[in-house]
Amino acid sequence: MAEFDPVPDSEETDPGRRHWRETTDTFGRVYDTVLGITELTSYTEIANVADCSPNAAKKHLDRLAEMGIARADRESRPARYERNDSYLEWQEASRIADELSVEEIIDRVQRLEVRREEFEERFETSDPSSVSVFEQEDHDAIHERMAAVSEWQAIGRDIRLYELARQMAENDGHILPA
Repeated sequence: MAEFDPVPDSEETDPGRRHWRETTDTFGRVYDTVLGITELTSYTEIANVADCSPNAAKKHLDRLAEMGIARADRESRPARYERNDSYLEWQEASRIADELSVEEIIDRVQRLEVRREEFEERFETSDPSSVSVFEQEDHDAIHERMAAVSEWQAIGRDIRLYELARQMAENDGHILPA
């Protein structure tokens, strides 16, 4: 009787992962992996996901940390890394600054600020985190309130991004005037 392995090889069940491994170099796989990490994770775990040796992962993670793309906790054993959300925000603001004019950015911020004021009036606070979503008795009302607070928080984030994009657009791609 032939041997039966109840857990198939992940590459057999996920052709996308096999394609990623075959077409992306080690640095690219470590980069892709760290962008998906939202909490400090050991370099050995990252190496496992990126399908590379721990030494290669650590070398590339240290480089990504030097570039500001990742944050490193080298004091822990083994060293741990996570994505740097500030880098991603800067990258997104840079994209906005490249795609929109200063006037379009200002218009977008003004519309976002009007929407934020509507939420502040509705919930009688300027802080979305102070709103309790579970004070409702009806499931649909709870869900609607959660969606509203989530949208309100996203508006605050977008205003910050568009303001950063405006600064960059006004200063030839720099955050601070030259």
